[in-house]
Amino acid sequence: MRHAAFLILALAAAAPATAQTRHDTNAPVNVAADHIELQDRANRAVFAGNVQVQQAEMTLRAQRIVLTYTGQIEGGNPQISRMDASGGVTVIRPDQTARSQFAVYDLNRRIITMLGAVRLTQGGSTVNGGRLTINLDSGRAVIDGSSVAGGGSGANGVQPAPNGRVTGTFAVPKRNN
Repeated sequence: MRHAAFLILALAAAAPATAQTRHDTNAPVNVAADHIELQDRANRAVFAGNVQVQQAEMTLRAQRIVLTYTGQIEGGNPQISRMDASGGVTVIRPDQTARSQFAVYDLNRRIITMLGAVRLTQGGSTVNGGRLTINLDSGRAVIDGSSVAGGGSGANGVQPAPNGRVTGTFAVPKRNN
């Protein structure tokens, strides 16, 4: 775990400070997809095929996203509480891109958890792991080598990081010598 913390700190230091700014989690969520299935009794909507979710300056893309809502309506819109994404998940924030097999965006906690073959790129630096947690309030990203607590074995199609470790490549500032 010490190695993961070091790599995340190095990634944060190597990139511009703008990538660590707070995300506007109160902004409206806009969704586009090839297909939608509304499941009103279950308080959810299933979007499939080239799904794109936009919230403020953040974009989430996947092949399938299930939006769960509370059942409460505000301003004519249902209140979303959670998004479950699968199939080539990509989260794009200013100066930061993360990719994985699966992701969960908990709108109440303002946290995105990405699982399986995670790759976080910021500037010229890249970190790979099994699980990434992004706190949208603080901008803090934490990566570990396993997909689940205690290590992953590829269950449910989720691939852990190689050897359960976090790896990274970091850009070095150019020097005039």
